[in-house]
Amino acid sequence: MEASLIQADAEFSPAERDGVYKCIYKRRDVRGQFLPDPVPDEVLARILRAAHHAPSVGFTQPWDFIVVRDDAVKRRLYAAFATANAEAAEMFEADRRQTYRRLKLEGIVEAPVGICVTCDRHRAGPVAIGRTHQREMDLYSAVCAVQNLWLAARAENVGVGWVSIMRFADLRAALGIPATIRPVAYLCLGYVSHFYEKPELETAGWLPRLKLGDVVWFDRWQGRNGAEPLLRHLG
Repeated sequence: MEASLIQADAEFSPAERDGVYKCIYKRRDVRGQFLPDPVPDEVLARILRAAHHAPSVGFTQPWDFIVVRDDAVKRRLYAAFATANAEAAEMFEADRRQTYRRLKLEGIVEAPVGICVTCDRHRAGPVAIGRTHQREMDLYSAVCAVQNLWLAARAENVGVGWVSIMRFADLRAALGIPATIRPVAYLCLGYVSHFYEKPELETAGWLPRLKLGDVVWFDRWQGRNGAEPLLRHLG
């Protein structure tokens, strides 16, 4: 292979490796800790560039990123959330409903920046490598961009919160998204007063973190044969 095609710095040092894991484990879904401080353009550009370097099936790169800074647009988005959130509360049983209503589940107005990640399902044409039999892979690619963005933001000490309690139709209307483009995620970004030690929903007792050893199988669904050595490390 030609030397120009080989990455000269492909290996991670132990410190670099540990930094990646730290970023993963310290990432949080931020709702109520946003500060009014603006996110500098150069920081936002680095975060978006990381998102744009996410893996995509067939190298289709189906994503677009709508950066939201206008307060009027944020208020329209918040109104859409408030309507959906009231409806969502009624879907839970009485005890859970009260807990749900106490939860802070967005930071749309407080966050200095919003980013809507979308998926253009026609960008690569009618046939794309990797989508011939699993058509939804383009959507999963866009979600990979969300994850890249989230981790890059955490490495920049910028908080991110994903607001999914909102109808796609309302998101389209607020942001002028064409009918041919699929919204994937609306994200709130900004510097924060603090990051919680554990995810807020775990701390609030909504759901516990599952043990890794309870969700890893071998060779087939719920297969455990030969699992013992690795399971000792999974916990």
